[in-house]
Amino acid sequence: MYILGDIGNSETKVFLVNSKYKILRNVNFPSKRINNRILISKFNLLIRDYKSIEKILFCSVVPKTFFFIKDFLSKKIKKKCYEVKDLKLKTLLNIAVNYHQVGSDRITNAIGLLNNKNNFIILDFGTATTFDVLIKNTYKGGIIAPGIKLSLNTLSDEASLIPKINLKKIKKIIGSDTISAVRSGFFWGYAGLIDNIIKLIKKETNKSFKLVITGGFSDLFKNSIKTKAIQNKNITIKGLIKISKLII
Repeated sequence: MYILGDIGNSETKVFLVNSKYKILRNVNFPSKRINNRILISKFNLLIRDYKSIEKILFCSVVPKTFFFIKDFLSKKIKKKCYEVKDLKLKTLLNIAVNYHQVGSDRITNAIGLLNNKNNFIILDFGTATTFDVLIKNTYKGGIIAPGIKLSLNTLSDEASLIPKINLKKIKKIIGSDTISAVRSGFFWGYAGLIDNIIKLIKKETNKSFKLVITGGFSDLFKNSIKTKAIQNKNITIKGLIKISKLII
């Protein structure tokens, strides 16, 4: 049995995978303000026999949370707990940027899609809205834009007359009230941002790409941008499985 986990800024997802790399169970919990009580509760739901665990691998963008989980697991399992960027990934992926400044989740996503023949733009709607550029087997870098939910919450927190708003698809551009005006600004504003960044990536690289979108708002934008998008919410766990299979 293997434990594979994705520690994001907002949420941590942990998967129990068998030796055939089939996902058996998974648990989710907030990445911040975790404690032993939460971990005991969540991991007891995930794992029935700690002695059966052979591999542990996480991708993490929250070092404090990773070290907390690593310490917790080390007391229960006598196996090394790896973080993606601790491994030598050059046999899988050529990383053409500063390795230390690229998020583990973004490297893992790239490895999850890597097939050595296609070029990909990976658009991830997370705490930040990120674009990652993968040309054949080379990670070329990316773009980090403000996250939609974070920006929306900041606007309502800082502007007294703007309430908390759930973002949804809106047909009209011109809003008739505060809520529809904000929805239009965020929906059409981000659609325009996405289309423009994709256009500029193609222009700068002089390459064609497959666009893969993932993350919370991928449902909202998958059919609302000019570029045909492939939605895949499982690329991170696929990347973790590929790394654990080929490297650990």
